[in-house]
Amino acid sequence: MMALETGIVWGADVVMLQEPYVEREGYNISHPGYRLVRGGRTMTAIRRDTHLEFSEVDKGGDGDVQVFDIRYPLGRKMRLVNVYDQLRQEGGVRSQGRPAQTARWSEIMEQEKILLGGDWNAHSDRWDPQCPPKRDANFLENLMDEYDLIDVTDGEETHSNTRNGETSGSLIDFFIIKASMADRLEISTDLATTSDHAVVYAQLRWDEGEGAKVSRKITGWDIDGLCNGRGRAQVMWMLQD
Repeated sequence: MMALETGIVWGADVVMLQEPYVEREGYNISHPGYRLVRGGRTMTAIRRDTHLEFSEVDKGGDGDVQVFDIRYPLGRKMRLVNVYDQLRQEGGVRSQGRPAQTARWSEIMEQEKILLGGDWNAHSDRWDPQCPPKRDANFLENLMDEYDLIDVTDGEETHSNTRNGETSGSLIDFFIIKASMADRLEISTDLATTSDHAVVYAQLRWDEGEGAKVSRKITGWDIDGLCNGRGRAQVMWMLQD
């Protein structure tokens, strides 16, 4: 899978995928650089040589929400959540209800340090300035309001759609994080993919002494520049539909 190869090049500790085509088409894959943890319509790839400890926690969502508690070498803890929020399809027809919204969100949000990312399939000018008419955004907006979460994007469209010969774009793949941690997150969007969704890179920084130093050099991302006077760069995530 291209996303996993890109993750290796960029040094991503985690690659979060939603509705990966290999799962849709029934392939069973593995990767030498990542351990693959399958949900339903989500899959999370964890780098085999990561310095982080990952523990998966079941919080419902019928496989469309994966929750991982992460422990850093010096003891810091945080939670990572991979989300695919979309209607189920039965016989090619979308049914009512989005399984991701049935997850036990009050339990998921018990962790103060939390990063959530995925394909939200939600349209709102709250995170997309070029938003078409608002659609399917109430759940996510309410979640963000209730738990003091903020979207972190670079303003780039992440999804393209062609209908009747016309192509339109939208921003529906992104990370949300506690407002108090938003300035620790660096975001970059790569539109050059074989998917109709972009790759979204996120790098979370901790203050000096809060975590372990990263020794890995990452091609294409200036780690030293990010860290200069701004704390240690700790981990990089990727988001791919």
